[in-house]
Amino acid sequence: MTEEKILSQNQAKEKVTQWQSEGQKIVFTNGCFDIVHLGHIDYLEKARNLGDKLVLGLNTDASVNRLKGPTRPVVNEYARSRMMAAFEFVDAVILFDEPTPKELIETICPDILVKGDDYSVENIVGADFVMGRGGEVKTIPLVKGYSTTSLIEKIKKL
Repeated sequence: MTEEKILSQNQAKEKVTQWQSEGQKIVFTNGCFDIVHLGHIDYLEKARNLGDKLVLGLNTDASVNRLKGPTRPVVNEYARSRMMAAFEFVDAVILFDEPTPKELIETICPDILVKGDDYSVENIVGADFVMGRGGEVKTIPLVKGYSTTSLIEKIKKL
């Protein structure tokens, strides 16, 4: 059942420690993933291909609301977490409510931290921590023309 992939921070830490003890490389990324689109799928597939397991930090509804405004998220955190967990290339989903995933990254200690290429490595939250532990920080090219905001705007015009 995909719900088994939705973990608390403590459960995620245990799972990541287990995977790392088996020699597996853990990739971490995060985001809101409000209305899932091709850009998300492409990004997550590419992130997973950088290592053996992909751990996804997912913003809670309250966190999305603070980041994106009062009309967001469109899809609630339960549905978003279930959808993310349903993807075969996502191995664990962890909800976080903080403004950034810094604490989550420091808790689970991934080997590879990934964000889209709309970020530069020096601006990626947690990059200094991951690199300080000997890990890697990478950016992935985003599929042009796909964003949740642009989808919402398109729907509004219908």
